[in-house]
Amino acid sequence: MVFAPSRPRFPRARDEDTGGMSERVVFTRRISKVVKGGRRLRFNALVVVGDGEGQVGAGLGKALVIPDAVRKGNAIARRNMVKIPLKGSTIPQMITVKKGATIVMIKPAREGTGVIAAGAMRAILELGGVKDVVGKSLGSRNPINVVYAMMEALRMLRQIPNGRGDQSNRPESGADER
Repeated sequence: MVFAPSRPRFPRARDEDTGGMSERVVFTRRISKVVKGGRRLRFNALVVVGDGEGQVGAGLGKALVIPDAVRKGNAIARRNMVKIPLKGSTIPQMITVKKGATIVMIKPAREGTGVIAAGAMRAILELGGVKDVVGKSLGSRNPINVVYAMMEALRMLRQIPNGRGDQSNRPESGADER
């Protein structure tokens, strides 16, 4: 590949303020609508944004060209942020969520395991700052459904206090009453 000397070698960075957030385009697709004069083309872009410290969001932008769809997806993702309750470098408990035809399962892992997940799940977990986790998607592996199911799972996660759970809400056993 030959580069022209007058043009910059790397693509230009956009002049927008990222606010400490990283973005990743997970999925783009072309949508065509057949009308009387031919086909109308549009684009979808699924964008995940996160700060790497427990906040992550996802958005689906739709526009006539891909850069506009990515920009819209980024704005939607920033509005739909979720706080991940981290327990060290992993999540506090295992969770399974069904959304549409997609089932996602995420499990905490020991330190040093890394992110064992693929595609859209990996993007959400890495940008959310989760370092050690095992993820599996079952059923439909459509990236849009996987992302929505993952976001629902992260919303349902709860922070567990240190120790063996909250002892104050535990029912009393019958043996202690005698």
